Amino acid sequence: MKRKTARQFCCGLAVMISTSTAWAQSGTWADQMFEKHEHDFGVVARGADAKYRLVITNKFAPDVRISSVTTSCGCTAAKPSKETLKSRESAYIEIVMDTKKFTLQKDSSVTVVFDTISDRPQHAEVRIPVKAFIRTDVVLTPGGAEFGPITKGADAERKISVAYAGRQNWAIRNVISKNPNITAKAVETSRGGGQVNYDLVVTVKGSIPAGEFRDMVTLVTDDQSNPFIPVLVDGRVDKEYTVSPELVDFGTLAPGAKKTVNVILRGRKPFTIDKIESEKSAGMFEVRLPAEAKPIRASLFSGGA
Repeated sequence: MKRKTARQFCCGLAVMISTSTAWAQSGTWADQMFEKHEHDFGVVARGADAKYRLVITNKFAPDVRISSVTTSCGCTAAKPSKETLKSRESAYIEIVMDTKKFTLQKDSSVTVVFDTISDRPQHAEVRIPVKAFIRTDVVLTPGGAEFGPITKGADAERKISVAYAGRQNWAIRNVISKNPNITAKAVETSRGGGQVNYDLVVTVKGSIPAGEFRDMVTLVTDDQSNPFIPVLVDGRVDKEYTVSPELVDFGTLAPGAKKTVNVILRGRKPFTIDKIESEKSAGMFEVRLPAEAKPIRASLFSGGA
């Protein structure tokens, strides 16, 4: 029995030492948080919105703080979506390549510096190589289809000018979208003197789910060496009406006590609320509703135990 206990103790000690050693190696633990360790934007048009969200996840028990994010080249910018990550929490580094001021092959790197928030803080940094080839013969204006906030249930459309300088017979053969809620078509507007112009019309369908979206549509050209031109499509779909908070929590109330909770309702257009009803809680709550039509409304819910 004593020998078995000793063996178990030694085994547990070996695991603890191994884990501590791996944690202490500078950079090793931080590397594990990244979904990938480099990014290539590929071949992009001049003026294109070249953006990428590099996901990081805190896989450790202590909170992790992003101390700084820097780039090695003025052609690249990077910013974290949040600075502190709790255990198992994810965030992203937004990496942007400047395709307006820079052209041709651009190589850069993003360096992310981390600290752990614990009794024995650990410091580490991770370097992410970033590159892109920015074409000079194709220009997008604007650089992508930015939809911003749009209303769910209604189609929305954006137009991008595609200008080409070079071959007289250059053409866009097809436009590919892998998202069924996003469609796009290229319409030729002029051709002559080595200049070819198209309008790229991008449509986000009303069936797209609520929330943020980011996707790509791809122009397929007749270029033999680089036939594909990616175009960023992003934005946010808002519900026609939103309620905050979505769950009204009165907490624990003493018998006979009452509590009032303020609920904010937002709409895309001014609206009124006719009534609020519930089959299961009828008579338990009192609701005060404003009468005039407004896009933002505050309703008071009073409840008692």
